[in-house]
Amino acid sequence: MYLLDAGRESKHCYNQQILCPRWKMPFIKESGKKAKDISAVYELKEKLGEGSFSEVRVAQHRRSLRLVAVKCIHKRALKGREALLENEIAVLRKIHHENIVSLEETFETPTKLYLVMTLLTGGELLERILERGNYTEKDASRVIQQVLEAVRYLHQLGVVHRDLKPENLLYESPLEDSKIVISDFGLSKMEEQGVLTTACGTPAYVAPELLQQMTYGREVDLWAVGVISYILLCGYPPFYHDNDTQLYRQIIKAEYEFDSPYWDYISESAKDFISHLLQKEPETRYNCEQALQHSWISGGEALEKNIHDSVSEQIQKNFAKSQWKRAFNATVVVRHLSKRAQDAGEEVETEEEKPAKSAA
Repeated sequence: MYLLDAGRESKHCYNQQILCPRWKMPFIKESGKKAKDISAVYELKEKLGEGSFSEVRVAQHRRSLRLVAVKCIHKRALKGREALLENEIAVLRKIHHENIVSLEETFETPTKLYLVMTLLTGGELLERILERGNYTEKDASRVIQQVLEAVRYLHQLGVVHRDLKPENLLYESPLEDSKIVISDFGLSKMEEQGVLTTACGTPAYVAPELLQQMTYGREVDLWAVGVISYILLCGYPPFYHDNDTQLYRQIIKAEYEFDSPYWDYISESAKDFISHLLQKEPETRYNCEQALQHSWISGGEALEKNIHDSVSEQIQKNFAKSQWKRAFNATVVVRHLSKRAQDAGEEVETEEEKPAKSAA
C-alpha cells in the first residue's frame, strides 16, 4: 500500500519552527497545465487510510483500468502546513527511480488537491518478514542493497530523506521477488534549499548530530540505514528506551551492542557493515558508495542460515502492528477489485503485471 503521510503521528520534530507562506492559489504551480476534475480521468474507489487533513484511496484509470493510489488533501484542513506539502511535491517531481515511489500526476480543485501515486501492494518490510517461512542474512542484504541504491540516487540529486525506517520501506507487489520501494517524503529536503538544521524524524532512527542541534547532511540517511540493517538481523532496534531522554543519550553516544544470543549466529561481516554505518561522527560514517562496496552487500559474505524464528519473534515483541500505523491492506483491496472486475468481465492492470522499470 502507499500512504503518503496520511496523518501519521509517528513523525517527530524537535523545536522545529516552520514559516509557512500565506495560502497561494493555485497550489500546483505547473505552467501550461489547467486544473481539471480527477473524476474525468480516474474512478476513486476504496479508502486505504485517512489522517487529519487527507485520505488515501485506490483509484482506477478510466481508460487503461490501471490501479493507483490517490492522496486526497483538503486544503482548508492543510492550513499552516502548506510549505511542507510544497516541499514534498517538489521532491517527488524530481525523482524517478525503480526503488522510490512515483508521483505520477496531480489534480487540483478550489477545495482539494489530489496526488496520484504508484499503488504498492506488497505490504511493509517487517510484515513480509513475519509472513516468510525462511529468512536469512542474504535476504536482509538484498533489501539493504536496494535501499542503498535508492538513497545513493537521492543523494546524487541533493535530496536527503530524513525519515528512513522500516515502515517507509514497502514491497511493490506480493510476489516473492518483488522489489522494495522507499516511500513517504514528507520530511525530505533538497540540499540546495540551504543548511539542514531542523531536528526531525522518528526518534529511534535519528543520527547523533541531528539530536545535538548541529548542522547536518546526507549522512543522517546512512545512520538510519544502519539502524534498519540492525533490526533486520535481530528483530529489535539498537537504541531503545521508554524514556525519550535516555534514548537520545544512547544515540548521541552511539551506545549499542550485538547482544547474545540474538547475534551469536550473525556473521562478523554483517556486524562490521553495521558498525561502519552507526558511527557517531558523520565524517567517519560510510557513504552510499562505501556501503554498497562492503563485502556483506556485494562480496557474498551474507550467510544463508535461516534466522526467521529468532528475528520474527523479536519483531512481534518490539514492533506491534499498532506501532506500524498500518492502514487497510492494499493487497486485500486489489484482490477485491480484481474479483469484481472479473465478475463483470473486465481486466484490472496492477503494477506487478507490468514489466519492471529501469532505474533512472
